[in-house]
Amino acid sequence: MNTSMITASVSMGSLQQKLDMLADNFANVNTAGYKRKTAVFEDILTSVNNQLNDFNQPGRKSPLGLVEGWGTRLMQIHTDMTQGSLLETGIMTDVAIEGNGLFEVQTVDGARAFTRHGPFQLLPDGQDQRVLVTNTGQQVIGAGNQPVRVPNGYDLQIAADGTLTAVAADGIASVGLGRLKVVELTNAELLRTLADNLYGIPDGVDPNGVVREPGDINAAGIAVRQGFIEQSNVNMADEMSDLMMVQRAYQLSARALSSSEQMMGMANNLRA
Repeated sequence: MNTSMITASVSMGSLQQKLDMLADNFANVNTAGYKRKTAVFEDILTSVNNQLNDFNQPGRKSPLGLVEGWGTRLMQIHTDMTQGSLLETGIMTDVAIEGNGLFEVQTVDGARAFTRHGPFQLLPDGQDQRVLVTNTGQQVIGAGNQPVRVPNGYDLQIAADGTLTAVAADGIASVGLGRLKVVELTNAELLRTLADNLYGIPDGVDPNGVVREPGDINAAGIAVRQGFIEQSNVNMADEMSDLMMVQRAYQLSARALSSSEQMMGMANNLRA
């Protein structure tokens, strides 16, 4: 297999990965709290073929040597944590975050996870209470690393600083429920994307280097908005532009691969 075939086939594999990533962005354009993914590429290998001094002709500006690439690979997929626009729903259990924060949740297997997907629900827990969960069943965590529970017959009120209050139907009686646990994101590159629009911390990574719990979320520039959901930050115009460029690059690599194959076929059919 010649160099052009290697380069074209390797690059096609990387471009296919980016196409899959773009498809994921398109599919989640209407998913609350979704953060778009971006790709980072790097050269697999770059070699320099030496040239004779005869190539150093008058007027040549570049140094001697022919630079030869061997394709690119997808080095990393980044999550763009840019704030999405807020949509007012008026629903008591819809909650959005303004600023660089994340809700902490507990997955069904007990693991720690984070999300900005705020269309929550109150589900009965069989103890004359209801527990606040995500739309896929993960429990939302409050102060003391305990799930948020609301007594039956009470409405839930959430202040901008995350303070939770259960208010009776008469609007007079109330019960303090602590505070919603909101963590500040300090290093988005270390977050690992999980299913159900969740994020986790990889094994072996210090959680304190990824997220931290601020003493006052308002002082950290974070605010909780009840009755709102954060919309996806996917911009269809940008994604379509990326899609067109990736498709053109994929077509170019496919043509290079096809041309190389034809040239090898011609060489194999030569007769002495």
